[in-house]
Amino acid sequence: MPSKPPSFVRMIALGSSVAIALGAQTATAQEMSAASQWPDTPTSRLEALAILQTLNADLLSNASATLTLDRWCAAHKLAPEGSKIVAQRVRGQDKPADASIRKLLAVGPDEPVAYRRVRLACGDRILSEADNWYVPAKLTAEMNKALDSSDVAFGRAVQALNFTRTNLSAKLLWSPLPQGWETGADLPPSGNGSLALPSFLLEHHAVLKLPDGTPFSALIESYTSRVLDFPAPHLSSQ
Repeated sequence: MPSKPPSFVRMIALGSSVAIALGAQTATAQEMSAASQWPDTPTSRLEALAILQTLNADLLSNASATLTLDRWCAAHKLAPEGSKIVAQRVRGQDKPADASIRKLLAVGPDEPVAYRRVRLACGDRILSEADNWYVPAKLTAEMNKALDSSDVAFGRAVQALNFTRTNLSAKLLWSPLPQGWETGADLPPSGNGSLALPSFLLEHHAVLKLPDGTPFSALIESYTSRVLDFPAPHLSSQ
């Protein structure tokens, strides 16, 4: 995995803090639903970690987070059958592309760079929030029109580009198990209630590229606790 440019790291840290602060109210209101389906037991903690790592691997091995979440939404029945991920635009919070973003996108200081902030929803569940800087000149006129005038998810709008994804970092923001559990550290004892899930569980930073390797989009993606909003496997099998 390539190292992150220092200034981009600082931008990511600031952007992530703002994203979490702005989304906290919405995510906090939702997270109780997800947590209520996961009892605070060692079994549930092991299952939660395994499922989170499965989602993490799926996201890292596919170019489009939108299409990956489409499949996740359907497989875990998070919305009525046939539902697709829908992007909810967050307007009025534009973040200009700084020098680090422009370097990632391989554009000069005068090249127009557009910005979108969206929440990706599966039915009434917000599964992720994302900051996206992209180069309109690298997209078709139809793609730019759709992105400017609608709430279409970015990955769906540009799917015809057959793009690839270069992951800059992937961070687990919450672990249900303590450090060293795999080498014999004691697992937390069972509690009386449900697992306490934070608002955000995963954070990814990536660049999308055209088939010839030209970058056209830089992303910061934060995945919410609603990705676990289904019964713990050992409960659903009973």
